Amino acid sequence: QVHLVESGGASVQAGGSLKLSCAASGHTSKRGCMAWFRQAPGKQRDRVAAIDHDNITIYSDSVNGRFTISQDNTRTSLYLQMASLKPEDTATYYCASSLYDCATISATTIKYNSWGQGTQVTVSS
Repeated sequence: QVHLVESGGASVQAGGSLKLSCAASGHTSKRGCMAWFRQAPGKQRDRVAAIDHDNITIYSDSVNGRFTISQDNTRTSLYLQMASLKPEDTATYYCASSLYDCATISATTIKYNSWGQGTQVTVSS
């Protein structure tokens, strides 16, 4: 099991930027896909970005071109740089880890076995 801790959530105005961080510890050598999900109240948890061990990235249509996922060389830190934020980006953002490569799993939560506690992002208009 990988232990994940997110940070960086805040309240910002529309059009602003924010960078989220996720610190990973534990069995980091067994990680495949790393991802950021988000969940707004009353809605399902959706994947917004994912990155593999070789830095191949995947983005949802809703954030493509505005968000950038990255990781450090040791894969113990995961980041989500968010720009041109919109009120609809308001959600709790979660860092997640899977044993599988990103290309082999869907964007659902099923194949992600480790989760952080979440960090709140609020975007006001």
